[in-house]
Amino acid sequence: MLKPGKRRHVTKQQFVYETLRDAIVRCELLPGERLNLAVLARRLEVSVVPIREALRLLESEGFVVSVAHVGSMVTPISRESIAEVYTILEGLESVSTRAAARLAQPGDFVELERLVAGMDEALAHGRADQWSELNAKFHLAIGRLSAMPMLEQMLQRALAEWGRVSRHFFKDVLLHRAATAQREHRDLLARMKTGDLAGLEQTIRTHNQGALAAYTEFLEQTTSTY
Repeated sequence: MLKPGKRRHVTKQQFVYETLRDAIVRCELLPGERLNLAVLARRLEVSVVPIREALRLLESEGFVVSVAHVGSMVTPISRESIAEVYTILEGLESVSTRAAARLAQPGDFVELERLVAGMDEALAHGRADQWSELNAKFHLAIGRLSAMPMLEQMLQRALAEWGRVSRHFFKDVLLHRAATAQREHRDLLARMKTGDLAGLEQTIRTHNQGALAAYTEFLEQTTSTY
């Protein structure tokens, strides 16, 4: 974790930013974990300057927060943040999937079906990271088909936060809901193929609201603070 990579052709700030962002999204750096500049600098073999610059950028994106008398830490996951990410995803995916359904050609569905099959296999072997990565690729592939670059960029940001939530709660929530999520993915594809836009929007709503309800129920049943 947090070992220097081989991509030294990028600037030190970009290298640090990409490494820390990836570690946060993958929950290698956990929600609420303190980020000590000196420790990070040693691990990544850089000075504290690019660390500080990268943390500022990550803070602007919502992945890091600065706390008085504590310093920088990975943004905690809360009930409110989970509700926010699923509300945003529902809106973005409603637009992107509807547009993609209008523009998609038969060959476009081959890749989407391959990704769903890959998610099935990942679940069968309990590979949480692989499932999350393929799920994000699935929804981003639909976003690309919408031919809306700005929407695709917004979707990438929302799915990065979703990835953090899903990995953090995979065994507690997502693993138990995954079979339902996979059925919804297939239903989504079927409705895209037939151009059933009304049914497609309902599937998107059910997909996101069902996941939000599962997380909300879990958080209400636990005494832990996220």
